[in-house]
Amino acid sequence: MSAISVGQAVVLGIVEGVTEFLPVSSTGHLKIAEGLMNIPVDDNSVVGFSAVIQVGAIAAVLVYFFKDIKRIVSAWFRGLTNREERYHHDYKFAWWVIAATIPIVIVGLAAKPLIDGPLGSLWVVAGSLIVGSGVMWAADQMGRHKRGEDDTSFKDAMWVGCSQILALLFPGFSRSGATMSTALIRDLDRVAATRLSFFLGIPALTGAGVYELKDALGAGVGAAPLAVGTIISFVVAYASIAWLLKFVAKHSFNAFVIYRIVIGVGLIGLLATGVLSA
Repeated sequence: MSAISVGQAVVLGIVEGVTEFLPVSSTGHLKIAEGLMNIPVDDNSVVGFSAVIQVGAIAAVLVYFFKDIKRIVSAWFRGLTNREERYHHDYKFAWWVIAATIPIVIVGLAAKPLIDGPLGSLWVVAGSLIVGSGVMWAADQMGRHKRGEDDTSFKDAMWVGCSQILALLFPGFSRSGATMSTALIRDLDRVAATRLSFFLGIPALTGAGVYELKDALGAGVGAAPLAVGTIISFVVAYASIAWLLKFVAKHSFNAFVIYRIVIGVGLIGLLATGVLSA
């Protein structure tokens, strides 16, 4: 029997699609949802399922930003053979994304036993949600919001790329939250910070999904739940991306900060009373 049913996959697909790119921690929300549905959060097949349905959310980014991605990839290929093209921002940006992904790949492979084990505890999720809220609030206050996407540099990409490690090691911190906060500290405006977070998430999350596919299929999750969860994740994530870009253009991140604190405190309450098991 599959470790996750089709009905549960529908719920988890919605949770993943809504939360993957909002700075509220998709991993944290998935673990909470799995706990509430009595799904073992530390089961290898469940961990794999969570990573695989992220691919649906990444596919939404690819579709939503297709023109931008096509422009950047085309510039990269042209620059491989044309020296003049190498001065263009898009060519350099493509290399920055590649370079900024290397640190999280190294840490992800080296620390996988910890990530799948002790660091996957819901206590870690609760603490990371709250601590991450403080970081996000401080970053939004500190940042001068004066630099746009065309002003991003190699240092920006590397700092933001490395910040993904926080979410990898501390589920609940939020990959989006960590990357957006770092970009804000680097004085990027909120829209530029959000878009940079999206672009840097493409290789990292796609790689994680492909890597975990064998565990999800081989250790107890059927193909049907995987397919359903991934498709729903794609549809919901596409709508979430469109909403988020409009929201950050006119609002601060304070709403997300408050929400994260409420969820974190609520999760501590559920764990302390035994309603959920860590």
